Amino acid sequence: MTEKLKRLGAGRRLRNYFLTGLIIVAPLAITAYLTWTFIGWVDSWVKPYIPSIYNPDYYLPFAVPGFGLVTALFLITMIGFLTANLVGRSILNFGESLLDRMPLVRSLYKGLKQIFQTVLAEQSGSFKQAALIEYPRRGLWSIVFIATDTKGEVDSRLPEQDSISVFLPTTPNPTSGFLLFVPRKDVIVLDMSVEEAAKMVISAGLVSPEYPKTLPLTPKSKSKADRAVR
Repeated sequence: MTEKLKRLGAGRRLRNYFLTGLIIVAPLAITAYLTWTFIGWVDSWVKPYIPSIYNPDYYLPFAVPGFGLVTALFLITMIGFLTANLVGRSILNFGESLLDRMPLVRSLYKGLKQIFQTVLAEQSGSFKQAALIEYPRRGLWSIVFIATDTKGEVDSRLPEQDSISVFLPTTPNPTSGFLLFVPRKDVIVLDMSVEEAAKMVISAGLVSPEYPKTLPLTPKSKSKADRAVR
C-alpha cells in the first residue's frame, strides 16, 4: 500500500512538473511562431518590390528575416511625414478625389479609413477603459469596453439623455461581439486596463488581474469587516 502511494505521489509530481513546463513553454513557442510567421508574411509582400541594389538578400547567401518589415515600417513612417505638410495633404486630397469617383472602391476606402482613424488616432479615446454592465439580464454582469459617447441620430432618439457606446466582447474571441448603447449611470468603470480585461474574456475568467489590496474599503467591505470584528 505504501509503495502504491509513493508511485501515485511520484506520478502526480511528474504531471505537475509537466504542466508547469507547458505553461512556460507553450506561450513562448506560440508567440515566437506567430511573430516569425508575421515577419515572413510581410517580407514576402515587401521584398519583391525592393530593388536588388538595396536588398541584402542579393549580396548574402541567405535571406535576412525582417528586412521587409523594417522597410515597410520606414515607408509607412515616411508617408505619414510627407502627408503632414501642405504638399502631401494636397496630393492625398487629389488621390481621395479620384477614389471618390469610383462607386465600389469609394465605399470600401471610406469605411476602412473611418475604422482606422477611430481605432488608431491619438485623439480618439476609444477602448481606453473596461467596465461592467448588467447583461443579458438584471443580476448578470458582463465586461465591456467603453467606446465613446453616443452621438447622432441614435443619441437623439434614445430616452436616456446621457448614454455611451460600449463594445461587449465574446469569449474566447474578443474581436467579435455586440455594440450596445447604455445609460452612463448603468456602467461601472473598472480599474483594470483594457488588456487585462481582454485576457479575462479570452480565458473565460481563468486569468484575472490582481486587485490592489491597498484600495480604500467599499461600504460593502466595511460592513463585512465590522461583522468580523463583532
